[in-house]
Amino acid sequence: MDAGSRRRAVLGAVVGAAVLAVLGVAALDVGGEGGKGGESATTTGTTVTSPATSPAISPAPSGASPADAGATARESPGGTVWEGPTPPPVDMKLAKGSAGAPVTIVEFGDFQCPNCRRYAREIEPVLKRDYIDTGVVRVFWRDYPIRGEASVEAAYAARAASLQGRFWEFRGALFAGGTRVTAGRLRAAAVTAGLDMARFDRDRRGEAVRRAVDHDTAFAYQLGLPGTPAFLVNGELLFGAQPVSAFREAIEKARRGG
Repeated sequence: MDAGSRRRAVLGAVVGAAVLAVLGVAALDVGGEGGKGGESATTTGTTVTSPATSPAISPAPSGASPADAGATARESPGGTVWEGPTPPPVDMKLAKGSAGAPVTIVEFGDFQCPNCRRYAREIEPVLKRDYIDTGVVRVFWRDYPIRGEASVEAAYAARAASLQGRFWEFRGALFAGGTRVTAGRLRAAAVTAGLDMARFDRDRRGEAVRRAVDHDTAFAYQLGLPGTPAFLVNGELLFGAQPVSAFREAIEKARRGG
């Protein structure tokens, strides 16, 4: 795997607790899939090495950086390290896999991102078969809608689906139709996912849904993520729709405690 496509998260004694909280790692006993609405990090920030852009990601808007969001930089033997703020709460309805899984993957994604779609349709099914369904990996979604207003509306719609316990079904239905989001496609995905449409339309206009998406997006900026998809594998950053072999390598390294 190209070293430029991955950077190690720096997990200090206190900072590590914050990163693990956002990941929802089983050792923190944050509950099972579909459980409480979220668990807040209890420490004051996260630390992550400054990432490098991969050709397999959709870039964030130009000019975005951790410093823009109030993060501070310090030098370490491994390079520049950004120290950011506390993560937003973890929505457990946006999780799948065993609460006891030793490896957690957090995806920062955009519903109009072609590489997010490719990951969801080509790579994730393999990881589901080999790691999620076998209790090795637990997956969380974080919103990072950077491709315009339609991406933001799709994120709101997916959060509304999660309130009915159908986030993953909605995500699958939306990605199945391509990456151009329209109002009609959002409603079609909601129908496919089996949602109560009146509630769906009401919830996606709700303040709580919008606030959750905004908080995830701000957190991604604060981490300095350069685009989508971006993944945290037990605290290690992996960018782009990498081949399955790259995910296997990262997962097996995390299992070894590396």
